[in-house]
Amino acid sequence: MRAHYRATGLSEEDLAPTPFEQFTRWFTDASRGGLHEPNAMVVSTADERGRPSSRTVLLKRYDERGFVFFTHYGSRKGRELEANPYVSLLFPWHGIARQVIISGTAERIGRDETAAYFRTRPHGSQLGAWASDQSARVESRADLDRVYEELAARYPEGEDVPAPPHWGGIRVRPSSAEFWQGRENRLHDRLRYVRAEGDEGGSWTVERLSP
Repeated sequence: MRAHYRATGLSEEDLAPTPFEQFTRWFTDASRGGLHEPNAMVVSTADERGRPSSRTVLLKRYDERGFVFFTHYGSRKGRELEANPYVSLLFPWHGIARQVIISGTAERIGRDETAAYFRTRPHGSQLGAWASDQSARVESRADLDRVYEELAARYPEGEDVPAPPHWGGIRVRPSSAEFWQGRENRLHDRLRYVRAEGDEGGSWTVERLSP
């Protein structure tokens, strides 16, 4: 199977001054383009021995500090990020022949910020965060449903559910951000913002990569 890309290219002159501004432009295009869950991203981590793992997670917010998602800290990705904070985020916007790759380091956000976001979640999702010991082995679906029903009885609809202590936000502070635009003949445009290691407040440089 082979798709033929005929999209308009991406030049250095087209880029915003920072990757955050450029991400906003492309995220807006992806949202307006009717893509399903344009905030879905593939989060790739590695354990202390360098063995990788990937999964799809929803981006919940971003600003010049980084890109934030929420998870169980005891999950596989949570454990791996604790041991090895280097992480990659991939936004695969196939419908508009674009993708964005964010590479950087992960850190936990503050509990106040986590609690504020948790209060905005649907009631069922709040209970699910308590019911699921994410990535741990579970004997059966019935066991998972039983725990959920017990929590639903403890916290009926309309009652405040506290944020679990094992659950919270992860912020990825980018060191690079690549914007990929599909082009004809597989001569795609790849422009990458790069910041010097350890220079979180420094300026970004842009480099073009061969497709």
